[in-house]
Amino acid sequence: MQRFHGAYTALVTPFSGEDCGRVDEQGFIDLINFQIERGIHGLVPCGTTGETATLSFDEHKRVIDLAVATAAGRVPVIAGTGANSTSEAIEFSESAKKSGADATLSVVPYYNKPSQEGIYQHFRKIAEQVDIPMFIYNVPGRTVADIAPETVARLAEIPNIIGIKEAAGNLARISDLIRLCPSDFIVLSGDDFTALPSVCIGAKGLISVVSNIVPGRTAQLLESALNGKLSRANELHYRLHPLMKCMFDYPSPAPVKMGARLRGIIQNDMPRLPMDRLTEDNPTYGRLTEAMRGLGII
Repeated sequence: MQRFHGAYTALVTPFSGEDCGRVDEQGFIDLINFQIERGIHGLVPCGTTGETATLSFDEHKRVIDLAVATAAGRVPVIAGTGANSTSEAIEFSESAKKSGADATLSVVPYYNKPSQEGIYQHFRKIAEQVDIPMFIYNVPGRTVADIAPETVARLAEIPNIIGIKEAAGNLARISDLIRLCPSDFIVLSGDDFTALPSVCIGAKGLISVVSNIVPGRTAQLLESALNGKLSRANELHYRLHPLMKCMFDYPSPAPVKMGARLRGIIQNDMPRLPMDRLTEDNPTYGRLTEAMRGLGII
């Protein structure tokens, strides 16, 4: 498996206490070891699934420190370092480099709705200031701002901007990125359900939510797809598809945290407010448990 190809887990951040007042550091370490022992290709701490929006600066940096130290070179770590303030994104990126992360994942600036030129200058400035491989992260459903493929192609000319996590859920967008960007630019799907078709048209992997619960099967899916074993990849995709659908039937990361707790991977499924937990009386809970029973993991 080539570097930064395959299945990477967008790690949840487990918390301690009813008010989620502390990061459960041992729980996070256990989660990482669970991932690596089951064959995941890489890890992404402090992404959207990791509730980075509600982590303090110190917590954010500590979570990345823990991820790098626990992985200990066994798999690459792509550290989430995005912010809607360019100076903050630079600070997080500098800290991730100091921690020893293999690359960073920097989200398109959210809330302030920059122009395409503003987005370009944001990422260019980070890349100029911090010498570490960088992935852009496009998730317009959360950020509102959407980076155009043409802007990505401009950014791909900057040496340490090496790829993009594209989470628009749009295969035409994946095609445009692969068509416009250099052949060595790494396009990763940001949606579990588009991973297989994305690889079939040239993407190199997935940053996954569902792999928090089923890292081994997600890794097998991506390995099969990347190696052209499409019959096996199709089989795995459709076996996992009901669980994939559950991950966003209720605001994420509540479903994946509940699934991880039901499987015994983490002890506390509570997200931090304003995100709320998936309760047993919610219809998504029933679909989640049904999907997990179908896979034989509960």
